[in-house]
Amino acid sequence: MADDTEGSGGGKQPQISLVGLFLACMVAGGVQYGWALQLSLLTPYVQTLGIPHALTSVMWLCGPIAGLLVQPCVGLYSDKCTSKLGRRRPFIFTGCVIICISVIIIGFSSDIGYALGDTKEDCTVYTGKRLHAAAFFVMGFWLLDFSNNTVQGPARALMADLAGSHGPSAANAIFVSWMAIGNILGYSSGSTNNWHKWFPFLQTRACCEACANLKAAFLVSVVFLGLSTVVTMIFANEVPLDPVVAKQQSEGQASGPLAVFKGLKNLPPGMPQVLIVTGLTWLSWFPFILFDTDWMGREMYHGRPDGSPTEVANFQEGVRQGAFGLLLNSVVLGFSSFLIEPMCRKLTAKVVWVMSSFIVCIAMAMVTVLSSWSLGDIGGNVQDAAAVDKGLKSAALALFVALGFPFAVLCSVPFAVTAQLAASKGGGQGLCTGVLNISIVVPQMIIAVGSGPWDELFGKGNIPAFGVASVFAFTSAVAGIFMLPKLSKTSFKSVSMGGGH
Repeated sequence: MADDTEGSGGGKQPQISLVGLFLACMVAGGVQYGWALQLSLLTPYVQTLGIPHALTSVMWLCGPIAGLLVQPCVGLYSDKCTSKLGRRRPFIFTGCVIICISVIIIGFSSDIGYALGDTKEDCTVYTGKRLHAAAFFVMGFWLLDFSNNTVQGPARALMADLAGSHGPSAANAIFVSWMAIGNILGYSSGSTNNWHKWFPFLQTRACCEACANLKAAFLVSVVFLGLSTVVTMIFANEVPLDPVVAKQQSEGQASGPLAVFKGLKNLPPGMPQVLIVTGLTWLSWFPFILFDTDWMGREMYHGRPDGSPTEVANFQEGVRQGAFGLLLNSVVLGFSSFLIEPMCRKLTAKVVWVMSSFIVCIAMAMVTVLSSWSLGDIGGNVQDAAAVDKGLKSAALALFVALGFPFAVLCSVPFAVTAQLAASKGGGQGLCTGVLNISIVVPQMIIAVGSGPWDELFGKGNIPAFGVASVFAFTSAVAGIFMLPKLSKTSFKSVSMGGGH
């Protein structure tokens, strides 16, 4: 085992093995399992509760708001936390407990709404609005996003603290690998239509097959998250921060959320440019992230969640195929995560980042082409078009696969670059990671507010948002060429992700 590394609190952080580092990061897989279910199932499902398609994107505002308020503050406070459990683990544990509660609320929202009087009819008959169920669903959804953001920042900072001589790229590869594992499990669950058969007791008068499938998948995710949290708490052996050092760090500094924004003026050189390019990159991704399975259900399978029984069945089949596409995407993501470090060392992180943006530009353009082709240039709403050809469905799945590599870049390279820039200044991983998250959540707010009404205005379902995404991807690539800092190729392995000072 390598020698101990200097901790951010002045103590010695034992050098952890790669196996230990992998197990310490397991909570990322548990969180990603639920996140994958959230992405693949919740946008289509909430429409069955009576929320129109044009407003579903607004529901996702909770994520960026939580990210804007929660993650930078949690990152800052975790940098200075003096708990005996360490700086990051208290926030990770608390966030995971809240995630479990929120997931249960989401899964049982239909039953809660039924008990509160949404309807007395069986779910096989009733197709109207269920306002109480929708209200509890949205409440659980928002709580889930707030708790996800409570965990994500400290989890990434924890990897930075523990990585030591393994370096930022190895740590990020492990983190992305757990994301891929969580995605594979989550999207496999989302594409399965047999949960209601395996757990028939979850099917009630208020909760039919699709609802029971969602409920079971989320309950299984709670079990996996609980297991992963316990493993992380055991293997992430943090050295507690010395209270004296924490006090010294706090002297002369603002406290509370204000400290996060005051810290923006002390960012490492090159970080403002990274924030700009990150924001543009995420603007190109969020339409796909928010509407991928809905796009499959509507544009590619010509279904609708509130239509005739045939249209509903087509929509649900499209959603399951979209979840299967995300499963394939996650497999590619997992393999690609191990290619990022050698590629960045060979080509530099800047080249890899720009290359991935050009791939996204082409992919988003292809999404609009496939959608228009599947509609046969028929005017009006997408549901008015004829049945789509099998070849187009296969091409749609191929796009999910093609996006696996650039998504691996998205989930690792910006964070690894941030870790290197923070290390060059002497630490502050929690704050830098939280600030980076601002450049992720602001684009999500823009897409969440604008994409639904934008698509409704044009009467073309999800197509306009994907067209704009292609433009943003091209802009991101061009901005990356001129703005991203030039980092040493070899530094991608040698720079430590040591914790904040």
